[in-house]
Amino acid sequence: MLKQSFFEVFTKFKLHFYQEIFQRFQDREASLTTVETFCMETIQALGAPTVNEFAAFMRISSPNAAYKVNSLIRKGYLRKRQSPEDRREYHLEVTQKYTDYYNISTSYLTLVMDRITSRFSQEECAQLDRILQIISRELMPEVELPQKGS
Repeated sequence: MLKQSFFEVFTKFKLHFYQEIFQRFQDREASLTTVETFCMETIQALGAPTVNEFAAFMRISSPNAAYKVNSLIRKGYLRKRQSPEDRREYHLEVTQKYTDYYNISTSYLTLVMDRITSRFSQEECAQLDRILQIISRELMPEVELPQKGS
C-alpha cells in the first residue's frame, strides 16, 4: 500500500509538470527538449558544477556533456562562470530564463506543501519532514547532491 501511495504522489508531480510543459509548447513558449530539461535539472541540483563534474554525474563523456552544455548556453538557459580560485575552470550556472521555466514545477510543489501544512498538524509535518530526510540521506545513496550552503 505504501509503495503504491508513494508512486502515485511521485507520478502526480511528474504529470502536473508535463501538463504545464505541454501547455507552454502549445503557446510556443517552451524551447527545451526532454533531454535538455533533464540536463538543466541536474545542473541546478548539483549547484554550479563544472562540465566535467556534470559529465561524471550523468555518466556521459565530456565531449557529449560539452555539446549539451553549449546548446543550453545558445538557448539562454545556462552560462559559464569563471572560477575565481582556478581561472582555467568554469562553473555552470542556470539563468533567469531557466529559473522562470523551472518555476513551473516548483510552484506546484509549493502549492502542495502549503496544502500539507494546512491539512496536517505541526507534529505530523515534523514527522513527514523527518521521514523525507531519512529517505534522502540514508535510503538513496546512489544520488549524492551537494549539501545546502556548500
